[in-house]
Amino acid sequence: MPTDAARDAAASQISASRAGGPAPVVRTFFDPATFTATHVVHDPATRQAAIIDSVLDYDPASGRTRHDSASAVLAYVRAEGLEVAWQLETHAHADHLSAAPWLQGQVGGALAIGADIVQVQDVFGKIFNAGTAFARDGSQFDRLFHDGERFRLGSIEAIALHVPGHTPADMAFVIGDAAFIGDTLFMPDYGTARADFPGGDAGMLYRSIRRLLSLPGETRLFLCHDYGAPGRDHFVWETTVSAERQGNIHVHDGVSQDDFVAMRTTRDATLDLPRLIMPSVQVNMRGGHLPDPESNGTRYIKIPLDTL
Repeated sequence: MPTDAARDAAASQISASRAGGPAPVVRTFFDPATFTATHVVHDPATRQAAIIDSVLDYDPASGRTRHDSASAVLAYVRAEGLEVAWQLETHAHADHLSAAPWLQGQVGGALAIGADIVQVQDVFGKIFNAGTAFARDGSQFDRLFHDGERFRLGSIEAIALHVPGHTPADMAFVIGDAAFIGDTLFMPDYGTARADFPGGDAGMLYRSIRRLLSLPGETRLFLCHDYGAPGRDHFVWETTVSAERQGNIHVHDGVSQDDFVAMRTTRDATLDLPRLIMPSVQVNMRGGHLPDPESNGTRYIKIPLDTL
């Protein structure tokens, strides 16, 4: 379970960064087809980088995959002379396929996710009837992060925070004064993530969000998605802890857990499943690796009927 000690360590790290340590440089690539923000973060001193929540383009009508989105990330990494140390996933996404294995083959970097991915693998391994050939131990990834675990991006301190609720395995990665928070919060005018997927929990999501919002107010928050909002005609994926605390329409300061859970439960009941949930989770629970080819040399995505 998340610990206050890990949160406090992250807050101390952010304060140290603001006091004069190197601030990470962040470049974001937005995919309007899935409303996903892929972040490339690097240490300006050493040029060491992490790619966070990459996108493999997928056409559900034809079943074809492409690397257009990932190729734009790759071109930036090479143009900037970055050394990729990490391919980070904040969770097993339900709205896009991960391009991390393809990018790893191009520029390296350890593929990492939260240790509770094993819970997601267990649940969805059964839903997709993946069989005994599908390992449910997280071995598809190079590193499984636990709450409070520290790592580095060049000269910059980093820490992983477990922030479950959207899924059991969601992680936020705090790198210097920047926090990459996946599907927990959206922009203040849009609100918060849903919590109705298998293993999701609205009360847990509230507690994870309040944990993130107890970080220093100036902390830069980088989001995994932006779906736009009424009255706004452009996409945004960066905000701050202070802005979220003051203005998030679902969970600003003063909103109780009971009120949030009631709102989130009612709202989630009206939402359709993400358009790409079947291929996305099926691939992402495998670390972004596509299913093995069958006897005819073709890979297949399963669609369980009348299940979700």
